[in-house]
Amino acid sequence: MFLGVIVFCVTLASSAQFFSNNRSAEQNAPANDLQQNIQKLVMASVMINNAYVDSVDTKKMVEDAINGILSKLDPHSAYTNASETKKFTEPLAGSFEGIGVQFNMLDDTLLVIQPVPKGPSERVGILAGDRIISVADTAIAGVKMSREEIMRRLRGPKGTIAHLGVVRRGIKETMYFDVKRDKIPVNSVDAAYMVTPKIGLIRFNNFAQTTHQEVVDAIKKLKEQGMEDLIIDLQQNGGGFLQAAADIASEFLPKGDMIVYTRGRSVPSQEFRSTGNGIFTEGKVVCLVDEYSASAAEILSGAIQDQDRGIVVGRRTFGKGLVQRPIDLPDGSMIRLTTAKYYTPSGRCIQKPYEKGDKLSYAKDVINRYNNGELTNADSIHFPDSLRYQTLREKRTVYGGGGIMPDYFVPLDTTKYSKYYRELSAKNLIVNANLKYMDKNRKKLSKQYSSFDEYKASFQVPQELIDGIFEEGEKQDIKPKDDEEKAKAIVNARMILKGLIARDLWDMSEYFNIIYEDDEVVKKAVELLEK
Repeated sequence: MFLGVIVFCVTLASSAQFFSNNRSAEQNAPANDLQQNIQKLVMASVMINNAYVDSVDTKKMVEDAINGILSKLDPHSAYTNASETKKFTEPLAGSFEGIGVQFNMLDDTLLVIQPVPKGPSERVGILAGDRIISVADTAIAGVKMSREEIMRRLRGPKGTIAHLGVVRRGIKETMYFDVKRDKIPVNSVDAAYMVTPKIGLIRFNNFAQTTHQEVVDAIKKLKEQGMEDLIIDLQQNGGGFLQAAADIASEFLPKGDMIVYTRGRSVPSQEFRSTGNGIFTEGKVVCLVDEYSASAAEILSGAIQDQDRGIVVGRRTFGKGLVQRPIDLPDGSMIRLTTAKYYTPSGRCIQKPYEKGDKLSYAKDVINRYNNGELTNADSIHFPDSLRYQTLREKRTVYGGGGIMPDYFVPLDTTKYSKYYRELSAKNLIVNANLKYMDKNRKKLSKQYSSFDEYKASFQVPQELIDGIFEEGEKQDIKPKDDEEKAKAIVNARMILKGLIARDLWDMSEYFNIIYEDDEVVKKAVELLEK
């Protein structure tokens, strides 16, 4: 590792020498400075390794040095070690290798929520509600094993075998399954359903390699159900690949329309334009955003807004408009170095202001917005005239200065969930109650409700399920301050539980179909589309 760093540094020094040989004497100074600074870094590393009084962990020393350098730059340039890099890139790759189950932990035991359709676990007969208690004859239940360690044991290279011990309700003896690990898709689209007979909603959580095709498939499905207008839900979408955002935007825009462009000091500028032949170029479009919508989500919503293809509803987005170039290092680690900035078609810079090296203030930006009233009151938002821009077709006023400012502001509802409910939720009492209820009633519910529409119209969360949550909360000294707070918690718990049960019986689309019934941002979007 240490030798590799020296070689890397020497290579940089050689590169600096190459450039200095091809520059005028007046221009050579920066290159010569770079060469000297790299030599200083190499010499310091060699001397510390060879002459320091105590032994030195050279790998950690190098990582600390890289982190130290990057910490003085912008907030998004970063270093990740090999394991961190894998965790970071896996969701964006669109798949991982494993056994293919959605699961949660119930009483220190892995409970299968659903096997992935047509995945390796479903193929061998593992069912929703099964408990996986051992992997390769090693117990994973009742031994206080961390979730990360359990996942490590379940995952593995494609084609390898996971020998699983499974306990199933109604069967006394432990069952054993040999599951051949395979590629498991990681879906970006959380939900795609009809909000009204003519309005569809698609929610996706990032912009991965497969997101564009997932969105296209979702639009096709909704159009078959009669969709004329579309809500694109980008709330809490942290972004991902720039190309995925450009590809998705192309499905809504005429050929040649600007989507986004980038500008940097030492990299070529790039323009991304619509390729045409989009699948949804006629119906009305509303993008939902909030303070956690970032990066690629801002590119898509900014293009829709600037090109007057649709409107944006919600709250000002995060303001992450810096382009990172991934630099893969020999040991699997990675540097993500900022090389350019994103600009919307009207010329707005998406990136919010920052001070180099001051990541703490940057991280507190959303908290500051809340404290300043921006998230709860439109009157608290002020922009100078210098940040005024115009949309490209209808010449509507939009604002720069960081993030995408919505056309219609919907305040954050700070009263929707009481302190009592939030404490119950934080202790996982609601989720655990749902897991136990489904464990006992899954078969009965599946027989009773042949369709989601029937379930949505008639299912009522049992009062004893709510009472059990409150009783467990009381054991943990979680109590409402008064009857009003308890009544509000009952309403919230009923809604979430009905959504969780729907998710376990069907999928995430049904979950959002339930919980979005009372969502103010979605309701505002529907109101605007129906005008």
